[in-house]
Order: sequence, then C-alpha cells, then structure tokens
Amino acid sequence: MNREEKARVIEELAEKLRGNYVVLVDYQGMNVAQSTRLRARSRESGVEFVVAKNTLARRAADAVGVESLSELLKGPTAMAFSEDPVAGAKLMVEFSDEVESFEVKGGLLDSSRVVDAAGVIALSRLPGREQLIAQVIGGVQSPIAGLVSVLNGTIQNLAVVLNAVAEQKGAQA
Repeated sequence: MNREEKARVIEELAEKLRGNYVVLVDYQGMNVAQSTRLRARSRESGVEFVVAKNTLARRAADAVGVESLSELLKGPTAMAFSEDPVAGAKLMVEFSDEVESFEVKGGLLDSSRVVDAAGVIALSRLPGREQLIAQVIGGVQSPIAGLVSVLNGTIQNLAVVLNAVAEQKGAQA
C-alpha cells in the first residue's frame, strides 16, 4: 500500500470509529467457509465486518482520540462496526460460540469508551433495539389500555342499569 492508500484507509476507519459501535475480534484460524458465513450474517444484521492492519487501526483510533483502543489491537484483529450497540456484540459473541478459534477481544462504545471481552459479552445479552422499543411502548400502552377497559366497563355497567330501570318502568306502566 502506498501513502495515499494508507491515508485513505486511516480516514475511513476513523470515520467508522466516530459514528459506530465497534467490536474487535481475533479471527485467526477461520477457514474460508466460516469467513463467508460470518460476512453474510454480518450483512443481514447491518454489521460491517472489516479486517485492517493494526498499525492503520491504531492511527485511526489515535485520530479519533481513543488511544486506549491500541491495547486491543494486538495479533490478527478484525472490527465489526454497527449503529446498534447490541447487534454487533450479539453477532460476534454468537459466532465465537460457534467457531472455536474466533475470539472476542473487546469493543468501543460511544466512540470513546473501551470495554473488554466480558463487557461485550454482557452487552450481547441485552435485548436488541427493536425489542427495547417494543417493551417501552408496551409499558406506556399498558396503563392506557387499563384505563380504557375500566372506563368501558363503567359505561357498559351504566347502560345495563339504565336498561334495567327502563324495563322496570315499562313493566309498571
């Protein structure tokens, strides 16, 4: 790679580090079929899987201001970038469970906070973004649905009582 290509790669990596959540993995020992399967699953999950030289990744991390990421950039390292912090972590942890030689090294949250492998594994156990949104909406909707049910029951009971009174008046007349 010449200087211009290296500068372009550093800038691209820096841009991805700024705007995404990152999981770093050791991919050594993967065969072509496993690599192909991981890349396909990454695309389906909205995760971008990138293999880059550690020196270029270090320079990109330094450019973004995340010098502590350099500790994880030892040995063969690939990065999984995603907009959803849980999606990348889930996919990489699932894949590390399937492929023995594939190992999660750590990650980067909010473009500034470096977490170790245990932090990434803990993050992977959280529900996904869509599921969290659904839970929040369900929590907000539940009291409203209860209120509607109570009001509906009160109106229905009133209608039954009025109907009974009307029948009673009709029977007396």
